Amino acid sequence: QVQLVESGGGLVQPGGSLRLSCAASGSIFRINAMGWHRQAPGKERELVAAITSGGTTNYADSVKGRFAISADNAKKTWILQMNSLKPEDTAVYYCNAEIRQIIGQTRPYWGQGTQVTVSS
Repeated sequence: QVQLVESGGGLVQPGGSLRLSCAASGSIFRINAMGWHRQAPGKERELVAAITSGGTTNYADSVKGRFAISADNAKKTWILQMNSLKPEDTAVYYCNAEIRQIIGQTRPYWGQGTQVTVSS
């Protein structure tokens, strides 16, 4: 059994910052990649940022220069630091990871989602 638990969402004014955290727990052998997606009302879920176990990062064009993803492989946690937030960043943010279990296959796992609202 593997679980991803997110924290850190909330309401922030435009131009503000928020920090999202995700922690993985359970029968984990290895985490290959970690990331964050978001889904705004009426829109499809989209990739925000991702990081491999080797530290290679990837960002959506809309967040480059404003968001930063980092990970602590030993602690099985990863962070999304969001700066200069805009109203269009409002969405439910989901952490995700590709995880190989101690016994079992490698597959993607998802957190439950955390709401981020950017509004004055």
